[in-house]
Amino acid sequence: MPEKKVYSHSRISSFEKCPLKYKFHYIDKIVPEVGQSLEGFLGNIVHETLEWLYSIVKTGIVPSVDETIMHYSKIWEENYKEEDVIIQKGFTAQDYFNKGVRFILDYYLKYHPFDENTIDLEKRIEIKLDDKGEYLLQGFIDRLVYNKDMKEFEIHDYKTSSSLPTKEKIDNDRQLALYSIAIKELFGKDKQVCLVWHYLNFNKKICLRKTEEQLEQLKKEVLELIKKIESSKEFPPIKSPLCKWCEYFSICPEWNLKI
Repeated sequence: MPEKKVYSHSRISSFEKCPLKYKFHYIDKIVPEVGQSLEGFLGNIVHETLEWLYSIVKTGIVPSVDETIMHYSKIWEENYKEEDVIIQKGFTAQDYFNKGVRFILDYYLKYHPFDENTIDLEKRIEIKLDDKGEYLLQGFIDRLVYNKDMKEFEIHDYKTSSSLPTKEKIDNDRQLALYSIAIKELFGKDKQVCLVWHYLNFNKKICLRKTEEQLEQLKKEVLELIKKIESSKEFPPIKSPLCKWCEYFSICPEWNLKI
C-alpha cells in the first residue's frame, strides 16, 4: 500500500501565491513571530457565528437577531488578543468588530428564517485525486444544503473580503469545485451541485455550476500541481501587496529585514 499524501486547498494555494511562504510553513514548519491579520480573525469569528446560528436552527429554534449578535460579541471578546493580530494602518479593532456586526445583521435579515434545508455544517470531505488513492485532498464545507425545489446540493462558503471577485476569478476558483467532487462521490455522480459564495461585505450571493468534464479536468490539474510542489527544489518568494500582512514578513529575504 503506497503512503497516502494528504493536501488541502489552502496548502496548494499557498505554494502558488508564494513558494517561500509555503516552504516556511509546510516544510520548515517555522512558527510565525506574529499572529494572523485582523481580517483573518474577523473572518473566523463571523464563520463561527454563522455556524452557531445554523446549528441552533437545526434543532428547530431560530435565534433572534439580538441573540446572534450577542453570540458574535461574546466569541470576539473571548478570542481577541491585541498582541496576536496584525491591524491594518488607519483602522482599529473596533472598526473591524463593527464591520462584523454589519455582516451578521445584513445576513440575518436577508435569510431569516434560515429554512433552506441545511443538512450539515463544517462538513469534512476527502477526495481521491488519483486511481490508486495515493493523493488525497481534504477540506471542510462551511454549510451543505439540499435544495428540494431544485433537487440539487448547495455548497455554501462565506467570504469577508473587502473586494468582489471578477467573473474570471469565480470561474477559476478551485476550492468549492473540488468540494463538489466529494459531494458527488458521497451522494451519486448524477447529483447536481451548486457552488454558492456569500460575499458578506456586499450582502451578495454568487452561484455557479460545473460540468462533470470540468471537474475531471480540475482533478488532473490539481494532481499535476501537487507533483510540481513535490519535485520543487527551490522556493522563491513572490512579492505582492499582501506581503506586509504575511506572518513571515519579518524573515523574508525579499524585504531585506532579517533572516
